Amino acid sequence: MDSQQSRVLVQLRDLILKGEFVPGERLAEIPLAEKLGASRTPVRLALASLEHEGLIEPSPTGGYQMRRFTSQQIADAIRVRGLIEGFAARLLAEEGAPRQLLRELHECLERGDQTVNKPTMELDDYTAYVEANDRFHQLIMDGCGNSVLRRIMDMLDAMPFASPSSMLPMQSSMEEGQQWMRLAQRTHHAMVQAIERGQGSRAQALGEEHVEIARMNLDYALERPELATRLMPGMRLVATKNKA
Repeated sequence: MDSQQSRVLVQLRDLILKGEFVPGERLAEIPLAEKLGASRTPVRLALASLEHEGLIEPSPTGGYQMRRFTSQQIADAIRVRGLIEGFAARLLAEEGAPRQLLRELHECLERGDQTVNKPTMELDDYTAYVEANDRFHQLIMDGCGNSVLRRIMDMLDAMPFASPSSMLPMQSSMEEGQQWMRLAQRTHHAMVQAIERGQGSRAQALGEEHVEIARMNLDYALERPELATRLMPGMRLVATKNKA
């Protein structure tokens, strides 16, 4: 995949997950090429890749259209994410994590601690924690050295509400969200401790349990679709309890 096609694919996937398009909306090559400042060929190839990922689907009138995801599909993706990431953590624990990787994981823990342990978190603190959280999970997946797991995780990341940042609590108040972030951060510490001690089974169990925060978020979002759509536009792609 050349650099222009890769760039277009990343840009288009980002627009979709940010809720730029609604379910059923047709994705035409020419308007998309103009929007992204690219030629039609990389757009066409990017659309084919996104269909392969399951993010879009063929349109009855030709080309592609946005698809709608069911809450069960997202819940399944979250559960699979826990299995994959838990196994990645187990591999690191059993095979031994390199010192550089452990240093980087501890740096993520320190950044996370600095944000969630403040008396009161502000919006900028939430943003900082999202970045540290994404980095932490990326290090686990990249560090395990299993390219097949990495490819599977990339596909899961393309599902709305199933990425690492979706594990961050989406509550009606920052105070409540901060409490759940502290819980997630404690789990991060426990995972790194298990990896350092070579406790494979414990590392795997913690990775699988960690995604329960994302499942909680999904249930919360389905009960409050207006709030969910405002905080995470990609939720527009997920059928709520009031939609078919």
